[in-house]
Amino acid sequence: MAAFDPSLTTSNIAVGRGEPLVVLEHVDKHYGELHVLNDISTVVNRGEVVVVIGPSGSGKSTLCRAINRLETIDSGLISIDGDKLPEEGKQLAALRADVGMVFQSFNLFAHKTVLENVTLGPIKVKKMKKAAAEELAMRLLDRVGVANQAKKLPSQLSGGQQQRVAIARSLAMNPKLILMDEPTSALDPEMINEVLDVMVGLADQGMTMIVVTHEMGFARKAADRVIFMADGKVVEEATPAEFFDHPKSDRAKDFLSKILAH
Repeated sequence: MAAFDPSLTTSNIAVGRGEPLVVLEHVDKHYGELHVLNDISTVVNRGEVVVVIGPSGSGKSTLCRAINRLETIDSGLISIDGDKLPEEGKQLAALRADVGMVFQSFNLFAHKTVLENVTLGPIKVKKMKKAAAEELAMRLLDRVGVANQAKKLPSQLSGGQQQRVAIARSLAMNPKLILMDEPTSALDPEMINEVLDVMVGLADQGMTMIVVTHEMGFARKAADRVIFMADGKVVEEATPAEFFDHPKSDRAKDFLSKILAH
């Protein structure tokens, strides 16, 4: 994959591609009696696109949210760029500024325009001047194909447009990593491809991404690696070609036989 275009943000995100960026070691998480993350260990390298798939209730979204500490863990270690995930305070806020998060429900500020949604983080957190933040935001909105919607409120946009704004908002913080938790699951079918196209573009330009999704086409096209989870465990990790064409576990074979039949 090519290096991420530095003109889109304030620095070159993909410097040092191939070095470990996210490390999870023996991560466990319970919800009462439910063991939702069971001894999870994996590494995501800088510039890598990892797609996490699996049946509902397998722990995919919890894993994604734990990396940003939106969910706490019971035991184990998560580190980002060599630093242990902080528990609270300014260090946690700094980490969240470096780790973008795109949710299935967009989470845009309804009372702010598209442009204001994208500039809020750079101005408030990065202390960027308003004019510079707006210039950056317009470049990113153009990149995701919604620059002509900059003055509108989120309610005036389609779901696909709102999700593309949410992606631009994450990029505006110049993140080391973007986490995407089922970013197309709340969209009407005809809007899914416009968001997937943006995601593929980010992958092609070297953005480090962890994507929880049911979009197998995206996994085949854009992922460097597929992690298949079931019952809170990582059952398989492989390249897309290896996983989709030659799954090793019976659990993965059963999952693929059902999901690829539709």
